[in-house]
Amino acid sequence: MPVSESVPSAQASHLHHPDDVRLAEAAAVFALLADATRLHLLWLLAQEESDVGSLAERCTASRTAVSQHLAKLRLAGLVETRRDGRYVYYRLADGHLRRLVVEALSHADHRVSGEAPHD
Repeated sequence: MPVSESVPSAQASHLHHPDDVRLAEAAAVFALLADATRLHLLWLLAQEESDVGSLAERCTASRTAVSQHLAKLRLAGLVETRRDGRYVYYRLADGHLRRLVVEALSHADHRVSGEAPHD
């Protein structure tokens, strides 16, 4: 089945054949998502932008650990920052990542809850 038939049209509009460069880039993103704390932080940021202290309060990691994880995500280009006075606010870099994180956790919810999968 051609990509245009298997992928919804909004996504297929700029989907290229997965050559080595694109596969490596996607694998690098998945490697960063493979850490539960980073995935939790990305899920929180998918809801709204936030500062390190607020993120540390909402997940089970220390402020130092959250800061280190956010630094990795920022270096990888997955999160962006905005400074407001003494605070630095983090947000997801784009909607593709937001949808990827939400879909991954929705998939996990189906597996944990036993709810039937769907499209």
